[in-house]
Amino acid sequence: MKVSTLLSMKGRDVVTVQPSDTVAAAAKILGENRFGVVVVSTDGVTISGIVSERDIVRELGVLGADLLNKPVSDIMTRTVRTCNEGDTVEGLMEVMTEHRIRHLPVTDDGKLAGLISIGDIVKVRVRQLEHEADQLERYISNTW
Repeated sequence: MKVSTLLSMKGRDVVTVQPSDTVAAAAKILGENRFGVVVVSTDGVTISGIVSERDIVRELGVLGADLLNKPVSDIMTRTVRTCNEGDTVEGLMEVMTEHRIRHLPVTDDGKLAGLISIGDIVKVRVRQLEHEADQLERYISNTW
């Protein structure tokens, strides 16, 4: 399955924060939306970075509550792995496993076009496996 198909199923909306937004504001967005990451962007189209819940927790351990007033740009990951709409879900599984990441922004001509999580991939993969099992069961039933 292609990323474009997965995006058409789950939607293309991506919530972003500005690099100048506080970590507290980003944490609020993560909590309210039950997200694991938020894309950092100055215009909602170009990717400046990404901030995860883990990034916030790690920095809290170092800086304490003072972190909450710092800008997101202080803790964001600046080099962001992305994928394209033409990539396959199987390929994303490899990238996520190899690089130990749980979210991949999707780009189209360098512009933010969606966000895929490991949870999205697991849902699709489970559906595929259920479909395959159903087809095998039907085949076996009809053969005997």
